[in-house]
Amino acid sequence: MEGEGDEKDESFTNVSLAEDSADSGTAALHSKQDEIFTMNCDMDGDMENQVEMEEKTRLINQVLELQHTLEDLSARVDAVKEENLKLKSENQVLGQYIENLMSASSVFQTTDTKSKRK
Repeated sequence: MEGEGDEKDESFTNVSLAEDSADSGTAALHSKQDEIFTMNCDMDGDMENQVEMEEKTRLINQVLELQHTLEDLSARVDAVKEENLKLKSENQVLGQYIENLMSASSVFQTTDTKSKRK
């Protein structure tokens, strides 16, 4: 009744499923027949389940691909934002530099037209 370890190979355990050894052969035969019958009955259901599982797998893969694409696009947007801020800062520095050059040059000085006319 209880499982006993085989002395030759301890990795296998024998477990008796029936009280009587004569009944165990009959029980195994009926069990195998029931299994075959169940497999035949479930074949249509298995095909539907297989199609359903394939569809789920396809959808999961599609969702994962879209997530990766979204992550890539988000990273690209962040990089573009950083570059934009960097360029704005550089433009401000250049603009201030140009203003300083213009104010220091006599060519770009504003002339007072009223004072010249008088």
